[in-house]
Amino acid sequence: MKATYHKYILHFKQPSGTSRGILKTKETWFIILESNGKKGIGECGILRGLSADDRPDYEAKLQWTCDNIHLGLEVLYAKNIEFPSIQFGLEVAFKSLESNNPFQLFPSDFTRGNDSILINGLIWMGSEAFMKQQIKEKIQSGFSCIKMKIGAIDFQTELNLLKSIRKEFSVNDIELRVDANGAFLPNEVLEKLKRLSELDLHSIEQPIKPGQPQEMARLCEETYLPIALDEELIGVFDVTKKQELLQTIKPQFIILKPSFIGGWHGSAEWINISQKENIGWWITSALESNVGLNAIAQWTYTLNTEMPQGLGTGGLFENNFDSPLLVKRGTLQYDINNDWKFNLE
Repeated sequence: MKATYHKYILHFKQPSGTSRGILKTKETWFIILESNGKKGIGECGILRGLSADDRPDYEAKLQWTCDNIHLGLEVLYAKNIEFPSIQFGLEVAFKSLESNNPFQLFPSDFTRGNDSILINGLIWMGSEAFMKQQIKEKIQSGFSCIKMKIGAIDFQTELNLLKSIRKEFSVNDIELRVDANGAFLPNEVLEKLKRLSELDLHSIEQPIKPGQPQEMARLCEETYLPIALDEELIGVFDVTKKQELLQTIKPQFIILKPSFIGGWHGSAEWINISQKENIGWWITSALESNVGLNAIAQWTYTLNTEMPQGLGTGGLFENNFDSPLLVKRGTLQYDINNDWKFNLE
């Protein structure tokens, strides 16, 4: 078996804002396996400034992994414990190599075009007018769940935007989620959660910065609004540590990004623990290309969850790979009349 890795830069169609800054490009890496005339393709979806494996030795680790591909998935997965995006890339590449079609990883009613995955519509930060425009477009295109990034512009402006949705659409019409990306300060967060809760929101992601487990535990106990951990899960590699974190904080939800937490296997560990602790969860992409998004979506479908998932990011990039993935009326669908065009040139 031969393994190679390749860097690819994704370009946003328009700059996308979060509380951590404006995104214009997204770096990603691919592991390509070749054996007996077949190819397997996996994406290592790193996000600089956020991923636990954003380290100077990242490319060297990719090279070592490809040089030692003969060790097999189980050994390489363990050796890359501190490189969750490489773990995910390996999982997908090996699964892809085994499949009859390198992009048909989990054949199902989803990949046969008979079923879809309910997803949320993502509202990026920007000017009030830009955010209003996005909200209008998402509602008109049939989304029943909207997730809005908050924490970068004036809080009152953000509240007014959410109020404008609620004036027109009740909680039965539109589910509203917000994502603060850790933007709120501990001494102000409870009051902000109280004001947000008046708008019948589903949940808030990561209201304060990660790495403050006692503060977050207090917040989850006292909150007016269900809290979902996101960045808090990044860099927690050991299954015992995962258990300790959830038992300490006791969040209402956790959000699982396979590229950040060790792929399907790492996500399954979190799910198993959360179910024992009566904690809800959903799956979200992490700005991967359609290759990584496809792998996450097909696996997510097998979990039989009815909650809206965060898998609508394929249309963000101008140089993404053509694929059967299609966002339609608030769902992710698999268009069997379309095929993959994977070209790294």
